[in-house]
Parts: sequence; C-alpha cells; structure tokens
Amino acid sequence: MIVAEGLTRSFGDRQALAGIDLRAPAGSVLSLLGPNGAGKTTTVRILTTLLRPDGGRATVAGHDIGDAPEAVRERIGLSGQYAAVDERLTARENLYLVARLYGMSRRTARRRTGDLLDRFALTEAADRPSGSFSGGMRRRLDLAGALTARPAVVFLDEPTTGLDPRGRADTWQAVEDLVADGATVLLTTQYLEEADRLADSIAVVDHGRVIARGTADELKKAVGGERIALSPAEPRTAGAIAEVLASLGPYRPETDRRTGKVSVATDHGAAALQRALAALQAAHLDVRDVSLAPPTLDDVFLALTGTPRPADDTPAEEPGEQREATPRHRTGRRKGAHAWRP
Repeated sequence: MIVAEGLTRSFGDRQALAGIDLRAPAGSVLSLLGPNGAGKTTTVRILTTLLRPDGGRATVAGHDIGDAPEAVRERIGLSGQYAAVDERLTARENLYLVARLYGMSRRTARRRTGDLLDRFALTEAADRPSGSFSGGMRRRLDLAGALTARPAVVFLDEPTTGLDPRGRADTWQAVEDLVADGATVLLTTQYLEEADRLADSIAVVDHGRVIARGTADELKKAVGGERIALSPAEPRTAGAIAEVLASLGPYRPETDRRTGKVSVATDHGAAALQRALAALQAAHLDVRDVSLAPPTLDDVFLALTGTPRPADDTPAEEPGEQREATPRHRTGRRKGAHAWRP
C-alpha cells in the first residue's frame, strides 16, 4: 500500500532526504522512528502529495504520487503534527464540514459525524467551539477528521505529541482499531514505546536515510542479546567506566548524555555482568545501580544514531517547514486550516 524508492529532497543547501526506501503492506503499521530533523515529516509530506520530491518515486494505494496525486488524496487520511481544526466551529461542525468536502450527502455526513464523535469520546463536547478544547481533545478531533472517509491509508505524524497518558492510550487504541478494520498506517514518532507497541515494522531514520529496519524484536537483537546498564556514582567517571566495559567484549558501550548512564550489549548475561563489576572494582570505579535486561528500543536508537532518545516535548520542524500559524486572520480562522484535507 505504500512503496517509496530513493526519495530525495533538499531545502536550499540542506538535504532533508537522501534516498528513502519504504514498503508497507496492506493492513500493517509502518513506523518511522528518528530524532528531530531526521526527515520523517518531509517523508510524510511527500507521500501525501503536499510536497514534491527532488528525486525517486513512490506509490500510495497503488497510485503514483506524482502522476496521480488526486487519486492518492481520495484514498488517504492525514493527521499532522498540529491539529488542523477550525476553532470557530464546534466539533460536530468541523467533522460535518470535512465529510461534506469529501462529497458525502448531508444525511451520510451527519451519520458519519455522529459515529466519529462517539468513537473519539467527543459526544459530550460535540456542540462546543473547538477553540475551547484541550490539546488532547483537539488532537482527537483532528484524528477523527482524518478518518472521516474511511481511508485505505492513514498517515499519522507524531499523533501523540503533547498528549497526557490517557490521551496517548486512547490514540493507540484508535490506531489498533484502524488496522483491525484493514487500514494501512504510516506512523512517525519519537516515542519509542509507541513504535514498540503499534508497529509491525520500524524504519529508523537519521539524516534523511533509513539506517535500520525490521520488527521491534529484530532491531533489539541487532544490538545484542542483553544490555548491562550502570549508573556511575560520580558522573565524571562515566568515560572511564565506558573504557573498562569496552575492554571486556566486542560491543561498544554507549553513554546517555542526559542521564550519564553507561550501557553495553552482551551475549553472556550474568557472567558478563560479574566480569564487568569485578573489572570496575579493580579500577576503583564505583557505580550506584546496575541492571541486566533485554535491550529496549531506547538502546536500539542510541546504538544506531549515536544520540540518546529525543526529548518528548520538542516536536521537529523539518527544513522548509513552518509551524502552524498561531495568529488569527480577521475571520478568526487559522491559516491553512483544512488545507490538507482532500
């Protein structure tokens, strides 16, 4: 349902995509995982026909994004990083408007609006102006709009950024329901646990390239069977601890710059942990806590990109992309509202 081959895109002298290859079969979730500025949003904008690539080709739902953009738009839904809702309209009016723009009759549009309000727990707030909604409610309304026409392919660009745990859980359930109904989902995220839970396959993107791909379990296995993690008693000794661990085995230790924790893969479990602790004691290096566990996607991300997990509260701006405008026009409507909806 989604095929991309060698997609490239530059903004001035900055290359956002350097040859992206993707494939997502019907009824699956493909997650693009990567740090800020990695190229995730640029990829989504190209696949949804909002931006032309400089090179490469792609098809969505069997239609070429360059030759048949209208056919692509008829078959997709998109929920971007920033909720595209008209704040003057109520939740019911927003969804009814989108349904009518998709060509539904008045009766069908009213029925579909009611179904979506119920599905996304917005019925009680249905007749309130959406400008009074919380961030989580606005996100749910935006996601409902993206699903109005029951699209075959849904693009979700960091759909849970800024949501509280309940809102995030509700969004995850909505994605799982979509796939159960046969939809194909491309999900970009910085939340590693999100990719772990939802994705059938993951493409790790960094500097405009796919640097690794596979299932969550496959990616975890790629960085070693288990991980030894140690927190230095004194942060300044992290480098020395990493050197000791590096001398004990074939895997390169990683240091999380935010926490100071040093971790390394091992294929020998508890025996390797005992060796590490003995070597650290001999080197007079103290640690305050130690763990041995299977690798997480955090470990995968750190090992593959050389950087720790991105901050959850700093959504990316791809090169050439502007954040949603906050100033209002005289009409009160936000610039660009609904512009992405076919």
